[in-house]
Amino acid sequence: MTDESKLRDLLKPGERERPTLKTIARISGLAVPTVSRALSDAPDIGQDTKKRVRELADQLGYRPNRAGLRLRTGKTNVIAIVIRTEDDVMSHGLRLITAIATELRQTPYHVIITPYFADEDPLAPIRYIVQTGSADGIIMNRIQPDDPRVNYLRERNFPFAIHGRTSDCAEIPYFDFDNGEYGRQTIELIRKRGRRNMLLIAPPLDQNYAQLMVAAARKFGTEAGIAVRVLETATSDSQAKEIEESTLAFLKRHPETDAIMSASVPATVSATLASEALGRTVGSDMDIIAKESRPFLEGFRKEILIIREDIAEAGQFLARAVLQAIDRPDLPPMQKLVAPG
Repeated sequence: MTDESKLRDLLKPGERERPTLKTIARISGLAVPTVSRALSDAPDIGQDTKKRVRELADQLGYRPNRAGLRLRTGKTNVIAIVIRTEDDVMSHGLRLITAIATELRQTPYHVIITPYFADEDPLAPIRYIVQTGSADGIIMNRIQPDDPRVNYLRERNFPFAIHGRTSDCAEIPYFDFDNGEYGRQTIELIRKRGRRNMLLIAPPLDQNYAQLMVAAARKFGTEAGIAVRVLETATSDSQAKEIEESTLAFLKRHPETDAIMSASVPATVSATLASEALGRTVGSDMDIIAKESRPFLEGFRKEILIIREDIAEAGQFLARAVLQAIDRPDLPPMQKLVAPG
């Protein structure tokens, strides 16, 4: 048992869900006004005391009341969508946000967007929301197999839902596109077209859906006699020029490549341009397979093989899932895994 777990065992009935200033004062041995002033960074409170109180508040999962609504009801009626600034709005980010907001229009809840940067700790915005009580629930994506954000929220009983899955998500609200099935369907498509050497432009491999995609493509590729190589010098999240240059260099080293599987629309465009720069023709001596959430690639190159992903469905489901996590935490978490098709 960790020290934090021991601390939370000291909570009285009702405090585990919502520790208060009195909770911190009782456990720390300080007066309630001292705790309040320490959390407010009052100049007459010593730095050691401030540090002690803040650490205790964080460990207990204390969330200050920030508005009159919260004082009256204990709720903010806010759902926070935590999303990285570089998320591809062409195929995912913007459509996901729109779908969530649309689903919540007829409820008391409204949406705030909490962005974070690629060089920032992804846990930082989650910790901020929980510590400040600025939302009642969180929706987030870019899920890792053992995601520290998920662990943090579960330890604090803070409502959330995720777009994607962890390696063990039996008790977690989620919506996910079956990227393993996407890998299998892609191999089946190119097998029927007689392809034998495929390049996969995958998402960053620290993300669970990337690992599922790569594992399936390699497994079914081996069974079908198709060599599958993963682009190592760029991911589907990289800048368009970087993907194009990396794909071009790869194709020069491996001219036998006759198929490319892409995990994003921008990566697909970059891969197509790289292929054509070498005189390859999409649909003739090169197949390119991509997933997308709205029609775009057909107008770019009608020969690209497309597998659909419904981001609107994902957003709508996640909105309902996080509301249930807030209002009915006693119910089993809402979960949905959809296959390409």
